Amino acid sequence: MKNRYFKKFWNETTGEEVTDSWGNSTYYFETDENLNVNKQIQIFENEKILKYDEQNFEDQYGFLIDQPLEIEDFDNCEISEIDFYEIWK
Repeated sequence: MKNRYFKKFWNETTGEEVTDSWGNSTYYFETDENLNVNKQIQIFENEKILKYDEQNFEDQYGFLIDQPLEIEDFDNCEISEIDFYEIWK
């Protein structure tokens, strides 16, 4: 099974009371070949970072996406495994 990696900027806030004031964010995803998310990173404008995976599925700020990514939403957003893990560490 070959994992895929994506980076996408979200030009809107979360709308959630706890994190909305943190600003826009950039998401990083590690997915399986069917685009199911294995790992997720969200970096906000205020430099706060949220990280989720199967061992850390949810916290008071958010959760690991439980639906596959829609590939048409991620055209030209694929990154390398190395780029993803530089952020993950």
